[in-house]
Amino acid sequence: MAEAIVPLKISSSILADIYREARNAFPAECCGWLSGPKDGDEVTVVRACENAQASGTHPTEAQRSAETAYVITGADLLTLNHSLESEMPARIIFHSHPNGRAYLSSTDREVATSPWGDGPAYPVQQLVVGIDSNRVVEAALFAWSDDENGFIQIDRFDGADV
Repeated sequence: MAEAIVPLKISSSILADIYREARNAFPAECCGWLSGPKDGDEVTVVRACENAQASGTHPTEAQRSAETAYVITGADLLTLNHSLESEMPARIIFHSHPNGRAYLSSTDREVATSPWGDGPAYPVQQLVVGIDSNRVVEAALFAWSDDENGFIQIDRFDGADV
């Protein structure tokens, strides 16, 4: 029987905050995570991070720029890791694509998957915001599916003028 993956609820105000992060970072990719109560079904806090891609520290695509890749800093990753044992853990990692499309690229999928290939690198969903020079075009939410042995799209959101 197929597993049922339930998308975490993202309020319109949280989504608007993420869209503003994407606009402020444009033309670079923004990144961060959303936290929420560990036993809840929604996210309530936006935690923006610095995109450290310009330092060339991407685990698989060091030659790419901040306009085509993102890296969450080591200090931010430690904070994310510590949050996983808290009452308000990271529940969704987000980033933007300045090409206007919301999808998990092959690089996104590789980085979000455990290096041992046995599931997600973190127990979180993944939100991608597609933004261009005029507006946020769309956003899509992805989650790990054991049935598919990979990430699948589980929700989609309209864009906005920001």
